[in-house]
Amino acid sequence: MAPLSGTEPGRRGYSRGAGGDTTVEVDRIAEAAVFHHLAGLAERGERFSVLSEEAGERDFGAPYPLVLVDPVDGSLNAKQGVPLFGLMLAVLEGPTLADATAGLVQNLSTGQTWTALRGVGARSDGAPLTVLARSHRERIEVLGLESTPRALKLAQPLVERSHKIRILGSMAISLALTSAGALDVFCAPIPVRVFDTAASLLLLRESGGVATTLEGEPLDGLRCDLSTRATLLCAPTPELHAEALATLRAAR
Repeated sequence: MAPLSGTEPGRRGYSRGAGGDTTVEVDRIAEAAVFHHLAGLAERGERFSVLSEEAGERDFGAPYPLVLVDPVDGSLNAKQGVPLFGLMLAVLEGPTLADATAGLVQNLSTGQTWTALRGVGARSDGAPLTVLARSHRERIEVLGLESTPRALKLAQPLVERSHKIRILGSMAISLALTSAGALDVFCAPIPVRVFDTAASLLLLRESGGVATTLEGEPLDGLRCDLSTRATLLCAPTPELHAEALATLRAAR
């Protein structure tokens, strides 16, 4: 699908996908590739189910494991030719974020791939994921935000404490970069779909990071479906998360 990014054929729209957004050609092609491989697993005797942002639910013989598929996370970037969009895959043994056992995020523009296995750890391009050390103690060096203009206003206390801001347009990639310490804090002050975060939050957990709602509430019990939403406050270390949470609470 990469050659179609930023082209009129790639932007061609179809019906609304299961997640509520209009499916475009780049989405359709990416999802078809994923389902081709998943169908091959089923033909070899594997039994599982799939929940995809575009196609919705598919039964391959068993309710669990459940494979979550976002074939193009950052569809607007892909449609507009902005070279930052990714594939998100997660495997769950139950209905909630706490049930995630494996996750993969791949930047489809560069090929960089992050993976995580519950209780085993996180990796970047096959090597153990190394978390960058914090550069500045007096402020947040790089703040990542979920990509809507309104998010800037709602996250203003964090914006004022930050040296730089990054709004990448792909939440899966933003959270993967947070797990590696490339972003000191990631904030989604407007509730976002929990489904989109399953793989990246496993990466964050396995690399020692922390994720909660903006109120500091845990996320593990939230259902991974196409309707559950929550705010997010994520950081690669408990120290940075506590600092970000205190900044938000002090402004209330």
